[in-house]
Amino acid sequence: MSRKTALIIDDEEASRFLIRQYLADFPDITVAGECRNGLEAVRDINALQPDLIFLDIQMPAMNGFRVLEEITHIPLIIFTTAYDQFALQAFEMNALDYLLKPYTRERFSKAMERIHRGGHAQNLHFLAEAQTVNFPRRILVEKGNRLKSIAVDEIIYLKAEKDYTQIHTHDQSYLSSQGIGIIEKRLDPEKFIRIHRSHIVNILHIREVYRDISKMFLVMENGTELSIGRNYVDNLKKLIY
Repeated sequence: MSRKTALIIDDEEASRFLIRQYLADFPDITVAGECRNGLEAVRDINALQPDLIFLDIQMPAMNGFRVLEEITHIPLIIFTTAYDQFALQAFEMNALDYLLKPYTRERFSKAMERIHRGGHAQNLHFLAEAQTVNFPRRILVEKGNRLKSIAVDEIIYLKAEKDYTQIHTHDQSYLSSQGIGIIEKRLDPEKFIRIHRSHIVNILHIREVYRDISKMFLVMENGTELSIGRNYVDNLKKLIY
């Protein structure tokens, strides 16, 4: 197994020391450094480009979530925190795990098993681990050399672009490296319906439906008109009452 580098980010020295102790059981992980606050974290993540970070949430200068908004290098993420109320948000940021302090060596080892099973970061991150919901409320999408967090409800429609997928909101468009079929499986079918082999729409943003000769069209809230494929008309009919 190839060696990986890790960065420990926590304002408490005892917490950083504990992670170092537990990491001694994993010789394939090399500690690249430690950070005591969010500003140091952004600097060192971008400079050292670690494979993995252990990230506290409540820190001086900048919290853990803000750190993830500022970095350009995207590592694997294991959150380590004393606060349980941020778990869902953490998984929406594609965290591999959420270690609630105080955690045991055994619990730490279970988090590390996720890495050894081949966890990886993608340019489109969906909530996959949280057990309290079935579908993500937010996703991270690539914009330039950063990842931007957007609410799923803000998505107006998705369009297949060969092996990629365009994601359209009111004011921005993003390109995912995942195919539209893969994305469709990860979106709430109560909100997103397939209307064409190339289009998925968010029903929250449908303005109207009309027929023109033999074809049907949707008009979305942003004014975009999309044709409804013949094989997908039944998906729309389910919405008619």
